[in-house]
Amino acid sequence: MASIDSDPRERPSASAMGPPRTGRALISLGVVLAAVWLVWSGHFDNPFLLLLGGLSVLFTLATVRRMNIADEETAPTFFGLRPLFYLPYLIKEIAQSNWAVSRTVLSSRMKLRRNLLTVPSHQRTEVGRVVYANSITLTPGTVSIRVDGDRVLVHALSFEGAEEDLSGEMDRRVSEMEGSAAEAIGGRPDGKTPGRTGGTA
Repeated sequence: MASIDSDPRERPSASAMGPPRTGRALISLGVVLAAVWLVWSGHFDNPFLLLLGGLSVLFTLATVRRMNIADEETAPTFFGLRPLFYLPYLIKEIAQSNWAVSRTVLSSRMKLRRNLLTVPSHQRTEVGRVVYANSITLTPGTVSIRVDGDRVLVHALSFEGAEEDLSGEMDRRVSEMEGSAAEAIGGRPDGKTPGRTGGTA
């Protein structure tokens, strides 16, 4: 997991962000929670279990609202459908990295060049930087250790294994996934967003 050092300024609370934005976040979060519960439980015809599922969703939403974390980062609806276009790219990178790491590990000479690299992060929101750092970790051979502002510290199994992270292609694609709507939740061009301190990716 990568630790995130957020901007020291406090993140606006849900109440300070206004009822419309808080309401949209709660509604979208409620829809996702209900859908996940239905898919995982598989109970569509038992009224009692459906009631319990609905109550658990409502309790979760009430807790989120009480904690003042009902915002566009708790339920990042500003991504829209763009993650669906990012996912194939990420899957391709995971597959390619798996192949490269397998060749390195199974090689008779195992040419390892373990190193720490610092790669730039141009995302404008905290959730965008979390997605970027986790994407790096998901690709075998690289692990995000720390996110500090607009920089990500990465441990690489070999320099070649980190080539994709150094090229900036993944950084660019995650930034594109954020879209211009990221500015509406307080994202700034310097990649720093008022956020929770001490979060993890």
